[in-house]
Amino acid sequence: MDETKFLSYYHCCALCHRRCGVDRTKKTGYCGMPDKLFAARAALHPWEEPCISGEHGSGTVFFSGCSLRCIYCQNYDIALGSSGREIDPLRLAEIFLELQEKGAANINLVTPTHYIPSILIALKHAKDTGFSLPVVYNTGNNETLDTLKMLEGFVDVYLPDFKYWSQELAARYSNAPDYAAYAMENIAEMFRQVGKAMFSAPQENRPATDSKELESENCLMPHGIIMTRGIIVRHLVLPGAISDAKKIIRYLYQTYGSNIYLSILNQYTPIAKNLGAFPELNRAITQAEYDEVVDYAIELGVENAFIQEGETAKESFIPDFSLEGI
Repeated sequence: MDETKFLSYYHCCALCHRRCGVDRTKKTGYCGMPDKLFAARAALHPWEEPCISGEHGSGTVFFSGCSLRCIYCQNYDIALGSSGREIDPLRLAEIFLELQEKGAANINLVTPTHYIPSILIALKHAKDTGFSLPVVYNTGNNETLDTLKMLEGFVDVYLPDFKYWSQELAARYSNAPDYAAYAMENIAEMFRQVGKAMFSAPQENRPATDSKELESENCLMPHGIIMTRGIIVRHLVLPGAISDAKKIIRYLYQTYGSNIYLSILNQYTPIAKNLGAFPELNRAITQAEYDEVVDYAIELGVENAFIQEGETAKESFIPDFSLEGI
């Protein structure tokens, strides 16, 4: 691996669709971060989809900064880069190995886009010293295609958001009017890389199996099943944005059928500090709104989808970014 080549991507940064062109060795980019790695938490995380969390938790590393900066972000402090500690790629490689030793189901890279060159260096070092877990790439889905192609062979499971369908919402909430077009291109590239979902149950020493063998209502998979390869596309249902949710679900199902999984989330929590100008977002979604979206997915014929039940729109889903594990 040519580490110098990877690090050169920071000199005129175009890792995300902002393409700010900033030399991040000298100042921060649109993401709010320099070329140095900053992370706010590295720990076992039980609140992902069951086949990502597994029995002991997903080994999540929450990176500081973000290239999307959605106005309603539930991880607002780290998205702005106000939480986090500087580490180098060798320390990140150690963190991967420490999480593996703790029994993590995988390594889950959360908001990693603006650090991809450093993360790839860390993964190479970790693999050279015994790291063997699946790598989950957990993203808001704002990478360029060239950036995603750098990940081929390093990422096993893609966990992208598909936040908006309409240009109006994407512009209003994320200053990214072309988001849907980029998201569709990116998911196509992710699917090219990892293909159809594959699973295994390590505690039973089961071989990897394809998704058809594990289909069940609302993805109530047998306990301990772990996704080892594939894509789960997340959509967080926003208040009043039911039409967008339906269009996204329809597109994904018509394009990929049961070859990918969907995750329809009801956990939107209005805690961001700057929602004063966005009164429509200053509430949780209603049960009726969420049920309408889920019912629509069922009517389409979607089977491979995770849904949430009960009162999940609360701060317990938001980790404490106390530098644990960093």
